[in-house]
Amino acid sequence: MAPKRSLEDDADSSNPKAKKHRSGFKVGPDNLPDGTYRRKVIKIKKDLIHKAKVKKSYAKLKAREPITPTPIPTESIEPVQPASQELHPERQAMLDAPREPTPPPNQTPSFSQRPQQQRRSKKPGYFEKEQAFAAQKKAEAEARRLEFERREKEKKEKIEERERFRRAMAKARTGGKNGQRKLGKESKVLLDKVRRIVGA
Repeated sequence: MAPKRSLEDDADSSNPKAKKHRSGFKVGPDNLPDGTYRRKVIKIKKDLIHKAKVKKSYAKLKAREPITPTPIPTESIEPVQPASQELHPERQAMLDAPREPTPPPNQTPSFSQRPQQQRRSKKPGYFEKEQAFAAQKKAEAEARRLEFERREKEKKEKIEERERFRRAMAKARTGGKNGQRKLGKESKVLLDKVRRIVGA
């Protein structure tokens, strides 16, 4: 067993003059892999160290040289003269010139009386191609929609016509009073069907 330390040993180790090892300060985690974040942390730490050194050297300079306030010479300051109220000769001549009569506010001046304005150049069409392409696509989509509606209408009409024909044939095939087929009604329906086929 190891012997106990004595109190005197503790007193020696707590000597205020003994230099203690101080670990440096940390910026960011220790286990960062080498890469962008690690380099950023290193840069921040270097900047902090540099700023601390600059502060320390400035404090030393400040301690060495006492600051003396610089006297401000009051004699060299000349009083500022107020601005004169006189107008510039060109401005005075412009004010003295006779004015042209202006038209009443409710009347607009004619084209000949209007000052010639510069013609605005056409703004560049940054998206003209895209707009033309979009308009073309829109027109194509509208044409497809109209074609689809037309086909749907035709399909619906044909279905209704077939249904009418089926009902007429069913009515014609039902027996009459004595159970015989109604050939007259059936022949009219069949004749209409033949006319449609031949006409188409």
